[in-house]
Amino acid sequence: MPGLLSSPVCLTVIWFLSWSLRPSRAQIQADEVSGVQYGRLESNVTLACGKPQTGIPVVWHLNHSSALPWHKVTSDGSIVLLHVDHSAQGNYSCYDNQGLLLHSVKLRLGHPPGLLSVSCQVPNHTHVRCSWVDSVKTFLPAKYNASFRGSGQEWRPCIVDITRKHCDVDHPAFWQTIHTLRITETNGLGSETTYVRFKLHKLLKPDPPESVMVKELEGYSKRLIVSWNFPSSWPLHDAFPLVFHIRYRPMGSMYWSEIYSEESPVVISDALAGHLHQVQVRARDEVNSESQWSEWSPLLLVRPWEVYTTPEPEPEPTEELLPEEYFFPFNTKPETTTAKSHNPAFEDEGNLGLVILLVLFSVVILTTVLSLIFVVWVRQRRRDHATLQELASMVKMKSMPI
Repeated sequence: MPGLLSSPVCLTVIWFLSWSLRPSRAQIQADEVSGVQYGRLESNVTLACGKPQTGIPVVWHLNHSSALPWHKVTSDGSIVLLHVDHSAQGNYSCYDNQGLLLHSVKLRLGHPPGLLSVSCQVPNHTHVRCSWVDSVKTFLPAKYNASFRGSGQEWRPCIVDITRKHCDVDHPAFWQTIHTLRITETNGLGSETTYVRFKLHKLLKPDPPESVMVKELEGYSKRLIVSWNFPSSWPLHDAFPLVFHIRYRPMGSMYWSEIYSEESPVVISDALAGHLHQVQVRARDEVNSESQWSEWSPLLLVRPWEVYTTPEPEPEPTEELLPEEYFFPFNTKPETTTAKSHNPAFEDEGNLGLVILLVLFSVVILTTVLSLIFVVWVRQRRRDHATLQELASMVKMKSMPI
């Protein structure tokens, strides 16, 4: 029997049966694919080729290409990617020297989570919405878990909307002084929890009033009537009343006039007649003095009521008016008579005035000429007198004995 088993024919049959019954190397390794591996950007990342393959040479491919980023391969077949950046992301596969697939893995790169920047809005006494912004861009898919509680209370869930990155709490304990929000962000490289503490009564900020309307008041040129509705997000009107702030000004003015009211409508009694006005309304919790004013409603434009009268038609020009309109086309003052009498006295007075002006002008000219002649005569006389004196002196000197 031992001789039969050791015969070449039996050995061949046994080898064939054992080869056909065992799973292939590729099938074994295909079951060991690890899926996704995460790595941190700008660091070294090590990818294992399945189980350690000590002494067996392996070949790595990235996205079915032999072109790899800066790397080194260790003795057990692992690949070490050095100072990876986004270009190193992709599907990595390792093969043995016969080209059989040993292992494959998808590499994703990014950063671990950081603290979140959180802000909360309280539009009424029954709802809180908190939203957040990542302080670190991780480049990796993240999950968020949020919870909320008042002082001394148990944590209750804050319903998360991952797409919009906010969470909602209905019917919070408004009577509690301090509230705490806890948000945990988790990705493939770790997790980070952010805590935020705040006071709900200070964050309370209603939405702006709705359906704001401004109309003129017929018969009053300085009055406007303003009406509005409570914001639809403020359901408990009686339990939590609002106070409303109305502001208005003529178009172009720098200064607003203001009115406060608890009810709608409100009459503005000091509008500027004939001018276009700007009007806005906002709201705040009437009881809670520490709450915030809502945003202003959209700007509305309105003009006070004006008297519109039909202008009287002008009379058609008659034959008697035609000569006057022809000679005086720029006369804008309406005449009370249809004809004007000719008065020669006005013409005589005009001619007399012209004569007087000419006489005065002639007198001035004559006076000026005479003055010049007199000045010239005086100067000439002085010169003649000086010449006579010089001659007398010369005669006297000649008559003196030498």
